Amino acid sequence: MSYEIHKKIIVNDCTLRDGMHALAHQYTVDQMVAVAQKLEQAGVDIVEVSHGDGLNGNSFNYGFSAHTELEYLQAVRAVLKNTRLAALLLPGIGTIADMEMAREAGIDTIRIATHCTEADVARQHIERARHMELDTVGFLMMAHMIPTAELVVQAKKMQSYGAHCVYVTDSAGALLMAETHERVDALRQALDCQVGFHNHNNLGLGVANTIIAIEAGADRVDASLAGMGAGAGNCALEALIAVTNRMNIRTDIALYPLLDAADQIVRPLQIRPVQTDGNALMLGYAGVYSSFLLHTERAALQHGVDPRDILIELGRRKMIGGQEDMIVDVALDLLEKNRQ
Repeated sequence: MSYEIHKKIIVNDCTLRDGMHALAHQYTVDQMVAVAQKLEQAGVDIVEVSHGDGLNGNSFNYGFSAHTELEYLQAVRAVLKNTRLAALLLPGIGTIADMEMAREAGIDTIRIATHCTEADVARQHIERARHMELDTVGFLMMAHMIPTAELVVQAKKMQSYGAHCVYVTDSAGALLMAETHERVDALRQALDCQVGFHNHNNLGLGVANTIIAIEAGADRVDASLAGMGAGAGNCALEALIAVTNRMNIRTDIALYPLLDAADQIVRPLQIRPVQTDGNALMLGYAGVYSSFLLHTERAALQHGVDPRDILIELGRRKMIGGQEDMIVDVALDLLEKNRQ
């Protein structure tokens, strides 16, 4: 079957950034280099490297990585020839100084992420990134939490600041297929810049929703080897490329190096299997930020409460990225309730 998608889709790999969450940020430099070499061999367009919570994410709240971001970035930059290097930055965690450090380390692309209602906090970062002549991407996280019309308003702000691309970012893996199509299509109709899509596989819809986003007009999509990422992981890169090949959607990415990297390098690293198991599924069901998974499981074990109850309550309270400290509060509230 032939599909009417004639443009080349730009693929951004998140194995070495979102995948940090799955390893509690403990990649070694050598592991990053091994993954990056396979992604370069496959012809992936962009490889993202930073702390899971973006540049300068090292903290008690988010966790400490095994090496500095400068060490990671320089090591990966050294093995990339055709593939572009990206970093993620969350205003309020990362600063313009961190972005400048990453630029000196060799990044080509900066992805600036805010909660879906807070595009305005990214203005100075996006404007500075354009001044630095970086490929500049806006990331509207937790995109399931607001109506599509409001998401469009926020996306237009990022475009007005100078973003080359604005992403519908399904940080909770909570979007259903029709919701994905509606949001991506709306941004495609409203914006003159590129549109991107990033999701998580918490409801088992990682590849399906990514394909739907492409069909709705997305120019860029995210994926990770073996789905390596927070929660149930991201859209699995090797599965996505197998499907796009079957659908004659052009990515120009070779499948075999991805299969080798996923099976031989990435899966053996996983401390906790990256899969849509019960707790990961609950992230998507409750609409909770995917990186909350390991924090929630630790709090549940420490305080003797059901992690699923914690996730449901976090979703009810509409907690968002950056509020990881509330996980323990919710666990303690549930413990007190259970004692009554």
